[in-house]
Amino acid sequence: MRFRTIDVPTVTNWVGRVLRFDFTAFDEIRDETSATTPAVLIVLAGSAIAGVGSWLWAMQNTGVDSFEVLTKSLLVGSLVQTAVWFLWVYLVLAILTRGYGHSVEMPELIRTMGLAFSPIIFSILIAVTVLAIPFGMVSLAMVFLFTNIAIQQTSGADLRETTLANVSGFVAFAVVMGMFANVAEVDSVGGVAPGVLFFALDF
Repeated sequence: MRFRTIDVPTVTNWVGRVLRFDFTAFDEIRDETSATTPAVLIVLAGSAIAGVGSWLWAMQNTGVDSFEVLTKSLLVGSLVQTAVWFLWVYLVLAILTRGYGHSVEMPELIRTMGLAFSPIIFSILIAVTVLAIPFGMVSLAMVFLFTNIAIQQTSGADLRETTLANVSGFVAFAVVMGMFANVAEVDSVGGVAPGVLFFALDF
């Protein structure tokens, strides 16, 4: 049996198309069984880029240890965020299958929701310190909206079911990441989380 492998140009093409609002890419990656790992890597790479944004922000702020931010937000935080993202995917799966009876598989959601996570790369713009929070929130909002589209195209659920499942998963994701932002804080600013989620809840 021969297994098809997904090359980097194919993945970057999918990401580029989604960022240009060409959501047919979700249909392609959903059906490409060999794209599960690349989809997870999109989440990890996007989280790392968000962590770069946190680090660049810290480098411009006196009194904040930028090396510690590099370690906790970029290196550790990107891994933590990728792991917590799986909770988001699982909750969406559970609500759609157990709550609404839709037939959808975890790997399919991993592939499409992973691709939908790509707008998180815009979190690097939190390096613009005066607009850090707005840029960070916009990138998260884009991730949520793209994920809603990805879930609907993957499961065939209606908008209400899709949104309820997505909101449930996103809230859990945001709460857990907010907790990590308060873990091992750097100068009482933020903790083990990348991008805008780096900032502690009491910041």
